[in-house]
Amino acid sequence: MTKIDLKLYRGYLNEQELVVFGHVFKSWAPDKYRIDRRGIKHAMSIIHMFNIKPIPNIRVTLEFQGLHVQTKTLDDGYFRFNIPFNQELQGGWHEYQVSCEFNGFGIVDTGEILKPFESKYGIISDIDDTFLISYSGNFFKKLYVMLLKNINKRKIFEDVVPHYKALSSYGQDNEQAFNSFFYVSSSEWNLYDFINEFAKRHELPKAVIKLKKIKTGISDFLMTGRGGHDHKFEKIKDIISFYPNLKYVLIGDDSQKDPYIYERICKIFPLNVKAVYIRKTNKVKKETIATVLDNINDMGVSTCYFINSEKAIEHSKRIGIV
Repeated sequence: MTKIDLKLYRGYLNEQELVVFGHVFKSWAPDKYRIDRRGIKHAMSIIHMFNIKPIPNIRVTLEFQGLHVQTKTLDDGYFRFNIPFNQELQGGWHEYQVSCEFNGFGIVDTGEILKPFESKYGIISDIDDTFLISYSGNFFKKLYVMLLKNINKRKIFEDVVPHYKALSSYGQDNEQAFNSFFYVSSSEWNLYDFINEFAKRHELPKAVIKLKKIKTGISDFLMTGRGGHDHKFEKIKDIISFYPNLKYVLIGDDSQKDPYIYERICKIFPLNVKAVYIRKTNKVKKETIATVLDNINDMGVSTCYFINSEKAIEHSKRIGIV
């Protein structure tokens, strides 16, 4: 008998709508494979995360604050609830529950949904080579690190954590309150648990994480993080449209398409972006990137092209967002 597994991701809501999403799989979801094994065992865990079988057209049920709503999974096992919601809730993280059933086997899981505190800023950050050292510009080195370096061996850029924490707490009088963080990446949903655990271990701000369409085979694994990046533009656009009264800080790197995506965002949302930060992935400044940032700066958005996060922190202090 085929069993099922359920993977939920952090959702979010505003004064009118809530968004919850996840996947349904045959057998184990990617997060069931340990990410702290060593050597070849770690490599096999990573490969297994991509050798999964999502289930299409399965009924799933959401329960949250008295709501009881059903939908079905899409062809890749993904489901998403966009539900009208206008109940008053305190800022912070709230629990929701999703259940589903397949061939007489049922499963229930609990996820989290973000109600932002009142704030002036939202922070949208890339992941690979923005805070997690990944070597995205070098295909073979990226695969080597992913397969042979477990979560305990993966490295974070120096001073990222104090910068992100300062951005999270700026302008909040209540110690429990925070500015909302969103991590948006071209990594696939297969790596959600790895990314979430890495952020937790390094005490980065808790965030809504939005990734690329899930991959389901070994051949797909070899293309992880590659291909088009338009999904990042669409996801960032959705976040800003969902919370249009915030100013945003966009943080990325120059290894792929972040500067160009952020330039498009600044053009479409001319009043919503306060600052753009781009990390240099090597010591040589890329003139094409510098030109893009000059254009963003010309639109009234403050920019910072940096190698070390210490420079980014100094810039944030200078423009008054930390």
